[in-house]
Formats: sequence, C-alpha cells, structure tokens
Amino acid sequence: MNPIEIKAGRKAYRLIKDGGFHFDQVAAYYGPAAGPRWLAASGFDLALLQEGVLGRSRSVSLIGASAGAWRFAAWIQPEPEKCYRTLMEKYITTIYTRADTAATVLKSLSAIMDDYLEDDALPFALANKQYRLAVLTVRSKHLIASELKIIQALGLGLSFLFNALNRRAMHRFFESVVFYQGAKPPPFCLAASFRGKFVPLTEVNFKYAVLSSGAIPLVVGGVKDIYGAPNGVYRDGGMLDYHLNQNYAAKDDDITLFFLHQERIIPGWMDKKLKRRRPTDDVLDNVLMVHLSDEFVEKLPYGKVPDRSDFKTFIDDPAARIKYWRQAVEQAAPLGEQFLEMVAAGKIRDVVKPLWHDQDETRRE
Repeated sequence: MNPIEIKAGRKAYRLIKDGGFHFDQVAAYYGPAAGPRWLAASGFDLALLQEGVLGRSRSVSLIGASAGAWRFAAWIQPEPEKCYRTLMEKYITTIYTRADTAATVLKSLSAIMDDYLEDDALPFALANKQYRLAVLTVRSKHLIASELKIIQALGLGLSFLFNALNRRAMHRFFESVVFYQGAKPPPFCLAASFRGKFVPLTEVNFKYAVLSSGAIPLVVGGVKDIYGAPNGVYRDGGMLDYHLNQNYAAKDDDITLFFLHQERIIPGWMDKKLKRRRPTDDVLDNVLMVHLSDEFVEKLPYGKVPDRSDFKTFIDDPAARIKYWRQAVEQAAPLGEQFLEMVAAGKIRDVVKPLWHDQDETRRE
C-alpha cells in the first residue's frame, strides 16, 4: 500500500521529470483550511521540521489559512517542534459541549493559542529568516459581519448563491486580508490577480491574525478590529482560500509544496458542494501536491480522516474522539519520513502524476 500519492502541476511536473526534485526548489509551503483534518499532515510537517530541509538556501514562505496558519505559526517559533506538539495536544484534548456558543468556542481557541504561542517568543518568531509566515484571513462584509446567527446565516446563504453563479462574486461578501512576516509582502500579494489587502505581522496583532484565520462563520465568533488592519470583523481565511486558490510561485522554476488529506482540491469554502469547481490550471502550474491515498484513509479509525463533524458525533463521549484522533495522528506519523526517503532515492520522477485538466501531454510521453 502506498499511503501517499504525488501529483504536480504542469511546470512543476516538467521540472521534476527533467531534473528530479530537490527541496531548494521549494519557494512556498501551503497549508489549507482543513479543520481537524490537519492532524493527518502532522507527521509530514514534523519530518520536514526535524530534518530542516526547507529554507536552507533561501527563505520559504509558509502560507496558511485557518488550520494551515495555526500549523505554520508554530514553525517560526524558537522551539518549533515543541510548539507544534503542544498545539496538537491542546487541539486534540480541548472539549466542547452542547452549551458552547460561537463566543465560547472563540474563547477556547484563544486559550489553545496562548498555550502554544508564548508572548515572549514572538519577537524571535518574527525575526525568523528561514521561514516567512503569511496568514490568510477575510474581512467580513455586510450581513456576514453580524454576530447574530440568523443574520450571519442569511448572508452566508446569499454568498453561496452568488458564488454558485460566479466565484468572483465572493468578493462582494469577503475581502482577503493577508498578514505577513518580513520586510515586504510575499510575491503573491503583489501579483495583478490578487484582490485584497496585506498587513505586516507584529507582536501586537500576531495572535489575533492567526486566531481570526480559524474563525469559522456561525461556529466561531469573529475577531474584531485587528491592530494595523482595516477595521472590521475578521473570519476564516478558508472562505476564499479553502484548499488552494492562488499561485504562490514568484518564478517559473519555483515550486509550491502542498499536503492535502484528499485528492480533490477545493478552491473556496463555498465550493465544497460544487463538484466541478476546482482551481484553474495556472493556479496549479507550480504545485507539488502530496495527498493521502484512499487505501491509507480506509485503514484509519472509522475509515476517514478526523473532521469537524467529530465534535458533534462524539459530543457526549469526548474521550472516544480523543482516542480516535490520537490514533489517526499515530498512523500519519511515518508519512513525512516516507516522503523524504522517496525524495532521497529520486523516486518522485517515477511516481509523480499530472495535476491539470488536459493530460494528453503526459499520455504522449
């Protein structure tokens, strides 16, 4: 059984086929807004961290929405592996009840953040030269800015209808706001295709930015008026960037590394039920995607990756959820080492598959 599969966009595919793959080609590592599914990426993350394979010859952008931002906020800390493991432990063991509201869930998430991100370490994190963090959030507009559940739900319903007609309509309801670490914004923020604003990360706004990136509408309260950013209510960056929705490569020979728990890539949160909605090929051109195989997922407890529905399923038996999530993490632990071994042996050239719509080009090889 192969637990992971490797796919690449057109440009990345050619680079790998022509000359193999090495980690110095990676300019960005992207973390999707995957909710508890991020736990399946933990073994992959920790192997990359422990071996220090990214950012050896140049800074690598760590770009994340929601859970992706939470993961990567740990990467830039003075003790990244310890920080990452603390996040995992606190995330898995936090218990929610039927009495919880959006406000109390926000408070619980804030407590997790305070546990794994130490205030005294933030100056060192922001000075990290190996990695550059970019946190994807959205500033809510109109009805979706309300904390009244019925009004917010109405706004979300309207945004779903508009999105089904044209994805660009999502910008009527959400504005993309990127909080970035470093002297200048990441290249994708300066591209002509980018619609939104970008704000430097500071010691003052760091935790609020990361917290807001995971503030799921209706489930988690919004984060208001983040320092240095336009006033407003900030929510989950996955609303616009759920799995992958932008090209993060600055140059043709840059590679964006991307780990996902499934094969299908969904651009935005509202696209989940739109089966034909997927990123355009130009977004995928420079992507090297690693995703879980169906065979691996089938061997997980309950035959699936941990997800947000587990909170409801196990609401009266949190110990069962915690046991299940721990087992999923344990089974995913070797995935990073397996990927590193594949790279070291040069096997990626043999196993990589195309990640674009028209695959006639590869059939002719």
